[in-house]
Amino acid sequence: MNLIQNAEFIAPDIKRFIIEAPLIARKAQPGQFVILRVWEKGERIPITIVNGNAENGTVTLIIQGLGKTTRQMNLLKSGDYVHDIVGPLGQATHIENFGLAVCVSGGVGTAESLPIAKALKAVGNTVIAIIGAREKDLVICEVEMRAICDEVFVTTDDGSYGQPGLVTDVLKTIIAREHKPDFVLAVGPLPMMRAVSEMTRPSAIKTMVSLNSIMIDGTGMCGGCRATVGGKTVFVCVDGPEFDGHQVNFAEIAGRQRQFNEQEKISATIINTQPEKVQHQCRLSKVITETSLS
Repeated sequence: MNLIQNAEFIAPDIKRFIIEAPLIARKAQPGQFVILRVWEKGERIPITIVNGNAENGTVTLIIQGLGKTTRQMNLLKSGDYVHDIVGPLGQATHIENFGLAVCVSGGVGTAESLPIAKALKAVGNTVIAIIGAREKDLVICEVEMRAICDEVFVTTDDGSYGQPGLVTDVLKTIIAREHKPDFVLAVGPLPMMRAVSEMTRPSAIKTMVSLNSIMIDGTGMCGGCRATVGGKTVFVCVDGPEFDGHQVNFAEIAGRQRQFNEQEKISATIINTQPEKVQHQCRLSKVITETSLS
């Protein structure tokens, strides 16, 4: 059982959690993730580690409530418990002084790219961040990015904040500069990462993408997160989550991510029509936790 020290919404349906997990906090590196269960019979979901504080023994996670489990997680408050967390998992981001590094992120992907941008800056890179969101209220971690990066650009689909349009519109202008980027990281929705990879391909700019595949055990045992990169099969949970964007078979991954659409629709229906059932599971988990700790 892991105590939630603090939980607060930072945007609509996006919540930041600071959770006690001293062993994970001690070893967590940028790019790695955890797999958690909200309650005993809940599904296992992968969440990127935004920050690991070894001194305080906590990890910071930022979760967007989209599916049943993430929406259930966002019902939890400070003082509640997460049933279990496993990590850190996956390969840490390879960090070196590339020169000019651009971190492109969409939606909650900005939270995932934040620790990587910080690490890239710490080793001497000039770092530019491009943050994308559907609308102003969904822009997250802008203040934190501005404290780290040399330049920060914000785009919104509806033009309500920053520049109207897509993150690739800004990336295109940066690539057109006299000094092209030496490294690009893309984290966010699959179509966005694919578009970024295609934009950097003609200039042969090293481009890494973070694949948010379906995962179950997180140790390479189940094969649920397999993908094809450079014509070879990889397991995102142990070989990634970051891969060369120019080598990823995005069409295959998109197809795999759609394979549970029907089940996700059923879960969404339960949440929308029977919210008391989801809340009951959270309460049940809390009772079990308090009983086991007493």
